[in-house]
Amino acid sequence: MKTMGDNMKVKRLNCRITDRRYYKLVLLSAQLDRTISSLVDEWIDSLPEPQKENTTVG
Repeated sequence: MKTMGDNMKVKRLNCRITDRRYYKLVLLSAQLDRTISSLVDEWIDSLPEPQKENTTVG
């Protein structure tokens, strides 16, 4: 997993979620002493790798 010290381009992800889900993330991140970004990073890293197809992402 990459850390802030790694040379990587940072992208911003905005998403709309309910207040209930937002506060659930806030409480969980506080309980685990981690940032919401690190929780999302870990979740993304746990996803399976996409199958490569002959399509382009625009």
